[in-house]
Amino acid sequence: MDFDYVVIPALILLLAILAVCLSIHRILTLGGKSCRLGRKVAEFIALSFVVLLAIEVALSSSYNAAALHWFRAHNPPAGSFYTVNGRRMHMVCTGSGSPTLVLDAGLGNDALIWGAVQPVISRTTQVCAYDRAGFGWSQAQPAPRDAGHIAAELHELLAQAEVTGPIVLMGHSIAGLYLRDYAARYTAEVAGLVFVDASSPAQFDSASLKAWRQGPPQWAGSYLVMRAAFIAGIPRLMGQCTRPMPGFDAHAALLLTEDMCHQQVGGMVAEVDSLEQSVRETAPTGPYGALPILVFSHDPARYLPRRNPPRWMVTGQDEWSRMQEDLARLSTRGRRIVAKDSTHNIQLDRPDLLNKEVPLFIEQIRGTAPQPTNYGSTITE
Repeated sequence: MDFDYVVIPALILLLAILAVCLSIHRILTLGGKSCRLGRKVAEFIALSFVVLLAIEVALSSSYNAAALHWFRAHNPPAGSFYTVNGRRMHMVCTGSGSPTLVLDAGLGNDALIWGAVQPVISRTTQVCAYDRAGFGWSQAQPAPRDAGHIAAELHELLAQAEVTGPIVLMGHSIAGLYLRDYAARYTAEVAGLVFVDASSPAQFDSASLKAWRQGPPQWAGSYLVMRAAFIAGIPRLMGQCTRPMPGFDAHAALLLTEDMCHQQVGGMVAEVDSLEQSVRETAPTGPYGALPILVFSHDPARYLPRRNPPRWMVTGQDEWSRMQEDLARLSTRGRRIVAKDSTHNIQLDRPDLLNKEVPLFIEQIRGTAPQPTNYGSTITE
């Protein structure tokens, strides 16, 4: 268990005990004070609130930490652990065959997010999903957490796990940057790329996309607020750890729902802090010649009001779509599929689409299925 869910809850408990003791002592001495009654009442109410709040936060954070520790002790993840740069990294491989499909999750997620996809695609080839450093069961690595370091760690992890031969990289969201870096560094090992609503270096220089992300409605909190909420156990109090995920087998759903109360915000902050460096590293990558590339994109309709959408929303969606087209154009053998009715999390909203198209993509790379006749196209499924 990491710092956020052991050390900080223990400190919260100690500080809460101190605050409660001091507040109760003050309440007990109010009667002997020579101040006005109104002030005594106001102070009594304020101190009582402090006592109740301290007890609530201490109990909630302590219970959350204990529940996480108990759950992880009694529900170990599938897969194996390897040592990369002296730190533990976790990866689970299923199925058999070549090329191996390597799954890389988006920011804040880990290997569990592929639980509705990996079992099905494993019927076609070997599939390995891993936790990037600082997420899931992988220990954090020192800064910087840029694309170059992350790609090098994945390369070493695959070597440690003896995953040899050609690989196909499949990444969601920010992992799209890491896939491009890996393909540029270790070109001979990569047999194909699958982008799942993946980030592009260009998006971070786009004024309209910045407006799309920052425009109303926009959550006013920060990573610090998010971290505090998870440490305090607020998501658990709201029942977010008990909502089963549809499309997952029972064990995978159990692990993922509990994972919702174990957000490792430190890992997220570290990658965001290195984002500018990651963009500099990946912007020059590509094109990749005739390397097979398959791009999945979300349905813009899921993010636009049916009537009179604001201009900044429409512009942002149009630019995102153009950048998704650019990902497909990184190869003469690239194509794009818009996942109908899907949000950014296509692996959760439309696992059926990934489970249909990715095995076929693997078979086409092998040469055991007919090659597509629609390279350069965009279709909606």
